[in-house]
Amino acid sequence: MKVLMLNGSPRKDGNTAIALREMERVFAQQGIESEIVSIGGKDIRGCIACGSCYEKGKCVFDDLVNETAPKFEVCDGLVAASPVYYASANGTLVSFLDRLFYSTHFDKTMKVGASVVVARRGGLSATFDELNKYFTICGMPVASSQYWNSLHGAAAGEAAQDAEGLQTMRVLARNMAFLMKSIALGKEQYGLPEKEPFQRTNFIR
Repeated sequence: MKVLMLNGSPRKDGNTAIALREMERVFAQQGIESEIVSIGGKDIRGCIACGSCYEKGKCVFDDLVNETAPKFEVCDGLVAASPVYYASANGTLVSFLDRLFYSTHFDKTMKVGASVVVARRGGLSATFDELNKYFTICGMPVASSQYWNSLHGAAAGEAAQDAEGLQTMRVLARNMAFLMKSIALGKEQYGLPEKEPFQRTNFIR
């Protein structure tokens, strides 16, 4: 099994990385492979809603989004981690996720999603809610922990002092591992949930 972990911080080894590495250790103990892809420091433009991905099968902007898409398709779980900027996720990560989710047309049903947020003080729950919306629009169960998936720290390395936050990350990783393994067993016996034809309702015609 494999988890793809997206680090939305421009500081590759900052406090967001501390959160992901704490989870990474638990995944290793659980026999789950993980990979961290750093997003925050990259030049990622936003989606322009051109629809080319429906013709080409990939985003028209050929960058890290298209490189990451095959990893997303084969993974069993996805972690999206971000520092908090103005009670919101890093703009580069948001642009990346917009394009990654919109341009990948494979079935994401029952891939497990988890969001992780890091801040000096506030804005965590708003960012947490923002990131979870990527999962819940496409049939991905959301992994939870003993508290909202957050860690506190301002200066580089300070998050390592947040004992409760680090424990929250470990519990999250164990819960995520359990969900992925349980879903894999369920898929073997029952398959995926039945799909209905999508009913699109437009408010203005």
